[in-house]
Amino acid sequence: MKAVVYKGYGEVCLEDRPVPAILEDTDAIVRVTRSSICSSDLHIKHGSVPRAKENTVLGHEFVGEIVEVGKGVVHFQVGDRVAVNVETFCGQCFFCKRGYVNNCIHGGWELGCRIDGGQAEYARIPMADQGLTKIPEGVSDEDALFNGDILATGYWAASIGEIKPADTVVVLGAGPTGLCTLMSIKLYSPATVIVVDVSNERMALAKEQGLVDICLNPTEVNVEEEILKLTQGRGADRVFEVAGADSTFQLAWKVARPNAIVVLVALYGKEQALPLHQMYGKNLTFKTGGVDANSCDDIMKMVQCKKIDTSCLITHRAPLNDVMEGYRIFENKLDDCIKWVITPYEGEK
Repeated sequence: MKAVVYKGYGEVCLEDRPVPAILEDTDAIVRVTRSSICSSDLHIKHGSVPRAKENTVLGHEFVGEIVEVGKGVVHFQVGDRVAVNVETFCGQCFFCKRGYVNNCIHGGWELGCRIDGGQAEYARIPMADQGLTKIPEGVSDEDALFNGDILATGYWAASIGEIKPADTVVVLGAGPTGLCTLMSIKLYSPATVIVVDVSNERMALAKEQGLVDICLNPTEVNVEEEILKLTQGRGADRVFEVAGADSTFQLAWKVARPNAIVVLVALYGKEQALPLHQMYGKNLTFKTGGVDANSCDDIMKMVQCKKIDTSCLITHRAPLNDVMEGYRIFENKLDDCIKWVITPYEGEK
């Protein structure tokens, strides 16, 4: 089969790999029908994920159809359409029982990082009973595609943000994960939602989708001053940092009011410093990633009943044959690309 493989620092390529086989009784084999390119794949490519292994098939955001199950799989069978969870977890360890599946002692972020993922024609899913979510009738593969990763991330971030109806919420970053965070924040009906991004096009999309009230571009206005004006000098009640830049990390705590909650959703490429001497007295609560993707069944229900609609994120789609062009366009943010969706391989051209 064809698969996208991380070869080492700065290099990914499309190459031939064996079709995966069942290794453990709890495994399932999925024929991939849709996958995507994620910013985390770029982090791996450029060495920002030290735990990632070379010669691993990339891809941790994908859906497909089960073609084989191990004898220990209870909840799924051949023919089921499924969304794959970004987290591999056992469901039984200390952390899993408390919902902290990102810290499962037997798993964590494995697919497309340390074991072969879904930017391929087939993928092996370990601990399949925990790592898969059934796609119900009426929900397309593309409707469900983001369920297990960026939508799970946004949903988790909103849930730990402790949002209240009267809150002013700031989201830094209107990329794919930022947009999913905004979609999830909307479920809590805060009074005002402000998005900050350098792309007016992405912020306009958020506005068109009814996800935000106010858009601020830091290349055009002083964001810190504007947010203070909009909040009677207090600052935001909740801040979600989804952009992952040095400047946005610092902006996050600066625009938060005293005693606010700051949720750090982004994966940073390098160390960040908290200037505690500057923020002394603000009494901020910081909550940090990565995602505990423990609500995928609930998210699927939100998608099924149309309370969440991620179709606006898909700007590009092409077969696995063209995935290297997809990486070029997505990484360089060309052609207004938000998400590049990979469709099945079409054979040799």
